[in-house]
Amino acid sequence: MPDPVFNGTFNDTLLNNRAELLKLLTQVARDAGSVIMAVYATDFTVRGKEDESPVTEADEKAEQVIVSALRKLTPQVPVIAEEAMAAGHRESVGDLFWLVDPLDGTREFVNRNGEFTVNIALIENGVPVLGVVYAPVIDRMFAGASEQGAFVVEAGGQQRPVRTREVPAAGLTVVASRSHGDPQALQAFLGERTVAELRTAGSSLKICLVAAGEADLYPRFGRTMEWDIAAGDAVLRAAGGRLTDMNEQAMAYGKPGFENPNFVVWGR
Repeated sequence: MPDPVFNGTFNDTLLNNRAELLKLLTQVARDAGSVIMAVYATDFTVRGKEDESPVTEADEKAEQVIVSALRKLTPQVPVIAEEAMAAGHRESVGDLFWLVDPLDGTREFVNRNGEFTVNIALIENGVPVLGVVYAPVIDRMFAGASEQGAFVVEAGGQQRPVRTREVPAAGLTVVASRSHGDPQALQAFLGERTVAELRTAGSSLKICLVAAGEADLYPRFGRTMEWDIAAGDAVLRAAGGRLTDMNEQAMAYGKPGFENPNFVVWGR
């Protein structure tokens, strides 16, 4: 595949120019999305990984595109990518590293409901400081960086800033996982909170809906990995929201094994 964007040399100042880096990452995510959509249009094969989660050719091809681009952009920064980790290729990380989920929501991809995303995040001192989340089927790009704010680029190319919202007087819009829901745990968590609407969605779109002020709360129960949420968390933080564990402590990244506890996405 031609690579028109990353044919130059690495600029040492790029990591300090978050606006430019974010712009480049949106193109990387779009390139990965194009690869995913090419596979999506075929009669693709689904395989099972050791943890019994599904994987397809789209996951692997998209990861190759992203990792190659990141190594050209920031060759000194380690890349932790889902499929490489699943295959046993583990890089050591320090204070600065990339977290990549090339196809978040593989079950949504397999079910052809369009609710899957490309996730790329930069982690600095345990915090996601920059991230992009791209949903190729609906051509919706969410991006954000600390001190830069967050924005969405819609399918028609319109770009606008996004912010979390105050909870409406009518009550919360709660978003829950489409493929990994736990209705009993959700109801126990919500308790006496006033809920105006309950929506379901796949992948990191749920976090981005809160970041964009289209939902207010997303509790997640069950196993997730850091690459599942880091990019969405970066967008969320830049939009004024927060992602915490069940004790309302901010999520840390770079944990041994990269596994997350149960968590909650809060708009405000």
